[in-house]
Amino acid sequence: MKPIKKIAVLGNGGWGTALAILLYKKGLDVLLWGNSKEYMEFLEKKRENVKYLPGVSLPKGLSLTSDLTVASKERELFVVAIPTPYLRSVMERFRPHYPPKAPLLSVAKGIENETLLMASQVVSDVLGDSASGRLALLLGPSHAEEVARDLPTTVVASSRRQALAKEVQHIFTTERFRVYTNPDTVGVEVGAAVKNVIAIAAGICDGMGFGDNTKAALIARGLVEIARLGVKMGAERATFSGLTGLGDLITTCTSKYGRNRSVGEQLGKGRRLKNILEGMEQVAEGIYTTRSVKLLAERHKVEMPISEEIYQILYEDKDPRQAVSDLMMRSPRAEMEELE
Repeated sequence: MKPIKKIAVLGNGGWGTALAILLYKKGLDVLLWGNSKEYMEFLEKKRENVKYLPGVSLPKGLSLTSDLTVASKERELFVVAIPTPYLRSVMERFRPHYPPKAPLLSVAKGIENETLLMASQVVSDVLGDSASGRLALLLGPSHAEEVARDLPTTVVASSRRQALAKEVQHIFTTERFRVYTNPDTVGVEVGAAVKNVIAIAAGICDGMGFGDNTKAALIARGLVEIARLGVKMGAERATFSGLTGLGDLITTCTSKYGRNRSVGEQLGKGRRLKNILEGMEQVAEGIYTTRSVKLLAERHKVEMPISEEIYQILYEDKDPRQAVSDLMMRSPRAEMEELE
């Protein structure tokens, strides 16, 4: 495989911006694409993504554009960093510009509501078979705010083509950004997406003033739910003990940067979801993924009590206090029995 040097990052949110900076600092030819012409022109002048990654300077040599024709010209790898709710529409616009033999790297963490497809599957669905055979994932516990500031981070590259996963590993690995490979694409993506639902629950616990005991139990039982669904969907159980399972779940449930945890915290303090969303610039994927997880759990006949309660809080206006009570008072079970 020819070494990849020219990379386009599609999506100027915090994560797309952080990855573009990381790649540029490594000496690669990087172009960052954003949907809004006005905002990309602002970034060109300001050289700081004040909406999505404030306080981090954009290197002068990092190219910026809102033109998909420019973004696709002579690029050898496309990093797809579009939030799942907008992913299909952007990919449909990108399709006429996509060079059929170019590999794609999905870094989104979500499940489309209408189709129940994972983010990478949405990319394949829109771009076709030529794209699905050239697709990889880069996921794991990785807040943009920390990666952009060169704080040590470890993630996972995954692909059905092991050579592509290793190429992604080579491209992204730095002294502060370590990349492992894992061929279990289903498990890697399920863990990265569904943990956002559990993170909302963790935030609710914080908002209600609960303690470390509660958070530990929530993370442990939440991981059981994620693994239970993932295995039914074809994943390897061991994957959920790794970076995109337990690792990502811990980060998202505990970090001050976690958007999903923050949404949950405000819900736990009594705010309405509509009011929370009105004040947000970035997308909290877990809000949308919760709908998909409910439907997937029903399709695969998987018991996911925490996720079910989050669905009822978000979409049926259930009181979080009642949800906690209902979870705590479920019929007694053996812990190991629920791991099956």
